[in-house]
Amino acid sequence: MPEELRPFTEADIDSMPVLVRRRIEAMVLGPMIRAFQDEFGEQEANRVAKRVIEEVAQNQGAAFAQKVGGDDIPTYVANKGAWTANNALEIDVLEMDEKRYDYNVTRCRYAEMYRELGMQDLGFIFSCGRDFNFPAGYNKNLKLTRSQTIMQGAAFCDFRYEMRQESGAG
Repeated sequence: MPEELRPFTEADIDSMPVLVRRRIEAMVLGPMIRAFQDEFGEQEANRVAKRVIEEVAQNQGAAFAQKVGGDDIPTYVANKGAWTANNALEIDVLEMDEKRYDYNVTRCRYAEMYRELGMQDLGFIFSCGRDFNFPAGYNKNLKLTRSQTIMQGAAFCDFRYEMRQESGAG
């Protein structure tokens, strides 16, 4: 079948750099969320958008683990290229081993893109809001701690992942 007639598949979407996906999403979702804000109030519209994005992210994290065939930190790190493609993120890795992955994002083209689109406030919901739920879907024991983001005006984002063992009952 000629390339131009081949059905579009999820694998095609997965091969896109995430920065490109987020721009496409923002160009559709941004005006929609703005309309919902006007109609229902900013707080209520943002609350619903945040909830939906978090659910989507958790489901995507679970699908990612299945796709890459693992749910440990080294597998997670080795397969995160789509997020940094096109120099979307500049990071300084501080620590990485079987139990920890700590890094700082020192440049975020996602934040730059949302600012350019006049959607910095929504950028946190659309992108940064996924950051905790995606790893939770990937592995329920993978915990992220982050205290600041470039999107919210900080000089860098501080990502601290830790693989914790869930304590069993009894």
